[in-house]
Amino acid sequence: MHPAISLPTLIAHRGYSAAAPENTLAAVRAAHQAGVDWVELDVQLLGDGTPVIWHDADVARCSDGRGRLRRMTWPQAQTLDVGRWFGKAFERERMASLEAMLALLNKLGMGVNLELKVNRGHDPIALVDRVLPAVLEALPAERLVLSSFDQTALRHSRSFATADKLALGLLVNRLPKDWRTLCAEIEAFSLHVHWGRLKPAQADAIVQAGYVLLCYTPNDPHAFHPLWAWGPASAITDEPEAFQRYLSASASAAHGR
Repeated sequence: MHPAISLPTLIAHRGYSAAAPENTLAAVRAAHQAGVDWVELDVQLLGDGTPVIWHDADVARCSDGRGRLRRMTWPQAQTLDVGRWFGKAFERERMASLEAMLALLNKLGMGVNLELKVNRGHDPIALVDRVLPAVLEALPAERLVLSSFDQTALRHSRSFATADKLALGLLVNRLPKDWRTLCAEIEAFSLHVHWGRLKPAQADAIVQAGYVLLCYTPNDPHAFHPLWAWGPASAITDEPEAFQRYLSASASAAHGR
C-alpha cells in the first residue's frame, strides 16, 4: 500500500530551472505560473544543520560566492545572491530554507519530488533526521515523493513512516542488477531512472513489478517521445512548457487523423 499519489505527466526539475534559477522559490513560482503541479527539488544541510534547497556541495556555480555548504551557516548563506548568475530579473534572490519552500508549496498547493542530496562528506542519517519530521508534518502524503541515490538515507527515511504514509523513490543513473532488492528493502513507491540510459525491457520490468517509473531529465520532447510508450508516469524536465506545447500539438495531430 502506498499513498494515493496522482503524478502529473510533467514534473519541473529543480523548479522551472530553464526559466528561473534552480532550486529557488522563484523557480517554483515559475513552474506554478506555467501550470505545472509538481516540482523536483534537492535538500541538504548547511554546516549548522539548517536544511536548505540546494543541489551542489558548494555555492560557486549558482551564487555570487564561494564555499562548501558543510562549512556554511544560515546567516552566511543568506548573504549570497543566488539569482543574479541566472539573470538580472532574479537579482537578490536568496537561498531557500526547507521551511520556506514547504510553506510556498502549501500556499500553491503543489506536490514535490524531494531528493535527499547526499554529497561527498555529508551524513545521510543527519540529513534524514533533520528533514523528515519537518516534511512529514508540512505535506500531505499524496503530495510528496522522497527520493535519493543514497540507500542509507532511504532506509533511514522508511523508519520514520510506513509505506502507506510515505512514498520513497530509488534514484539511479543506470538500472542496477539488484534494483528489485534495493526497492524491496525500502518498500519503494517509484524508480527514477536517467531517460537516456533506460532500455525498453527495463522499463517494462519496472512497471510490471508494480513500481511507478519516472524519467529524468529529458529536455527535448521530440527525442523523448518514443519513451512514453514504455510506461513512465512522469518526465522530470527543465523545460515543462516545451513539453506542454509538444504534447498538445501531438494530441491535436492525432485527433485530426
